[in-house]
Amino acid sequence: MKRTALAISAALCAMLLGAAPAQAEERTCRGTIGAVTVDNLRVPSNATCTLKGTYVKGTIKVEYNATLYASSVRVVGNVQAENHKHVSLTSSTVGGSVQVKQGKTATITSNRVTGDVQSFTNRGTQRISYNRINGNLQCKENVPAPTGTGNVVQGNKEDQCRRL
Repeated sequence: MKRTALAISAALCAMLLGAAPAQAEERTCRGTIGAVTVDNLRVPSNATCTLKGTYVKGTIKVEYNATLYASSVRVVGNVQAENHKHVSLTSSTVGGSVQVKQGKTATITSNRVTGDVQSFTNRGTQRISYNRINGNLQCKENVPAPTGTGNVVQGNKEDQCRRL
């Protein structure tokens, strides 16, 4: 009798409270991830992550001294790197923006980016070439200045990237 009452009470509570909203999960990447779907993806400090054909329903974050090699990747959100060691984004589609800030090197080649591509205050080679960018291409305070060619930008090419 007590078990039945307890089960009924639990069922009523569940119905009244409703289901908890779904939370996007964050996957940590150390190593290689192939053609699978993930929610958000994080490359932790000092790690190296290689993505090949991966579908990311959220955002990729690259942390301190971490390296990301992403090829033929589809990202619904942004690709964000801060204090990174290296970011290589090639032949991919990004629904948001690509931001590489206060890190070392980056290669951003042959991508389609709905938002902006931003390279700010990096201390290493930045190569930005053959991208189709619906937003702006913005580069400031990088040493050396970014290099590249063949970018098609719907918005503005600004500062160090004005000739790319």
